[in-house]
Formats: sequence, C-alpha cells, structure tokens
Amino acid sequence: MPFDLTPQIVIVLAVALFGAALVRGYSGFGFSAIFIAVAALVTNPVPLIPVVFLCEIAMTALQARGIRGHVDWSRALWLLAGAAVALPFAIFGMLALPVPAVRLVISVVIGAMALVLLSGWSLKTRLPLPAHAGVGLLAGTANAAGVGGLPVAACLGAQPIPAATFRATMIVFLTGIDLMTLPLMALGGNVTGDTFLAAVIAAPILAVGILLGNRRFAAAPPAAFRRFAIWLLLALSMLGLIRALA
Repeated sequence: MPFDLTPQIVIVLAVALFGAALVRGYSGFGFSAIFIAVAALVTNPVPLIPVVFLCEIAMTALQARGIRGHVDWSRALWLLAGAAVALPFAIFGMLALPVPAVRLVISVVIGAMALVLLSGWSLKTRLPLPAHAGVGLLAGTANAAGVGGLPVAACLGAQPIPAATFRATMIVFLTGIDLMTLPLMALGGNVTGDTFLAAVIAAPILAVGILLGNRRFAAAPPAAFRRFAIWLLLALSMLGLIRALA
C-alpha cells in the first residue's frame, strides 16, 4: 500500500474520501478539509496533502462542463494572486514542523474557518475585487495544511453571490491553488511515487462521489448540505485537537 498504510487505515481513508468527494460535488468545497481532518486522526497527514491536491484537480475535470458559465473569473484571479504570494513561505514552514504540530495546525485552521462559516457572517454588498487578494493570502497560508479553500469559502459565502457562482468559483480557485502548491511541495520532497499511486487508487472512489454530489446539487439547493459539511468539519477539528494535545 502507498505510504506503508495498514489495511485498516486504508479502509478509513477510503470512506473519508468518498464522503469528502460527495460534499465537494454538492457544495464546491470541503473535500480537502474533511479528508485531511480524518487522515490526521489515523496517520501522518503530511504525505497525503499532495494526494488531495491531485484528487482536487481530477474532480475539476469531472465538473468542468457544468461550471463553465458560472465562474466569477475576476474574483478567482485576485484570490489566486494573493495565494501565490503566501504559498512558498507557508509550505516550507509547514514541511519543517513535526507531525504533532502539523495535526494541531490543521485542526485549529479547520475549526476556526468552520466557526466563521457556521456563524452566518454576511456582507450586504460584494467586496471590491482587490480585497480578495488579502483573502488569497490567508488561503495560501492555510493551503500548506491542505485547507486553503476554507477562508475563500467563508469570504465568498458571506457575499451576495448566487449558489452556482459560489460553487463554480470555488472549484476554479481550488484547482488553481493546488496547481501552484504541488510543485512547491515537490521541491520540499513531499511528492513521491506513492503520491501518484495513491491518487490512481483513489480515482474510482472520487468519480462515484463527485458524480453523486453533482446530481444532488442539480436537484436541490446546497444550503442545507453546506451546513452539514460545516458541522462535520467542526466535529473533526475538535477530535483532531484532542488527539494533538493528548
């Protein structure tokens, strides 16, 4: 098995992968945070972070046709510009941390962003485009732990943006930030042959989860499912904190 994972851990991760892909297909975000939060409970999550990024990129290929006409490209590009500035510093800092510290950082970031999303924080008007670069800085920092989508989800979700635009812009942003992050992680030695093997093994699970999530989004408004995803992230964050501090 990749990364010398035991069969028991592989089963746990496969279930988490399917659930996270379902959430991503439905809401446009949450895949990385959910999967990495579960992974941090059962193993060292650091080698799995680039696997998650490859999975995100693959899922975008499955969703590209349905989101093409809904992307807010201006906001996505400002967000990615900010993220590009923060990523190199954040990634090499994260790779230098011991595993317990990584677990703690991941849990704190996920918990904080889940609370922001859960609070229902909202804006009456849309933020000016350059302000999104600041959100991108925060997202780039968080993406060292594989959870860069959460600050952006909190930002876009607080603005009066249609659900389809929110979802499509999130998907484009996540793909862009993952494409920027992977080479930096490779330079840090965190991308290996096992990374690609794990992504290939994950592909069928991803495909089923994302397609089911896409159908669910087409059939119903995503607000209720988003709330479910946020509560799940918060619960996983608390479990991760308990393990990291134990």
